[in-house]
Amino acid sequence: MTTAYFSQIAPPLPFLETAELVRGNEQRFLERLQPLVHRQNVTLDLAQVARIDAAGLAALITLYCDACQAGYRFAISNPSPRVREILALVGLNALLVSQDQEDVSYLGTQLQETAA
Repeated sequence: MTTAYFSQIAPPLPFLETAELVRGNEQRFLERLQPLVHRQNVTLDLAQVARIDAAGLAALITLYCDACQAGYRFAISNPSPRVREILALVGLNALLVSQDQEDVSYLGTQLQETAA
């Protein structure tokens, strides 16, 4: 099984125009990641994402559901304090935030595939 690990250094995500996962950015975000969650596990590092809104949350939920339906996992790691607060407020932190610290890789914007 392959796992894609995305981590941001700068820019936060190469397919987001800002460090915000908000309305206006979510479609490009989904276009880039939906094909991946249909074919492999994905862990997304959100350390540099400073702001998230309902559209961003909906995008994360969409990716999670798509991955589950395809038989894969989608998780986020290292959410910024503000993003972590929002996830906790809406009850998504337990569902989306990776608890497996070994699952986190710091690769810049590169894609790493590992065979299991």
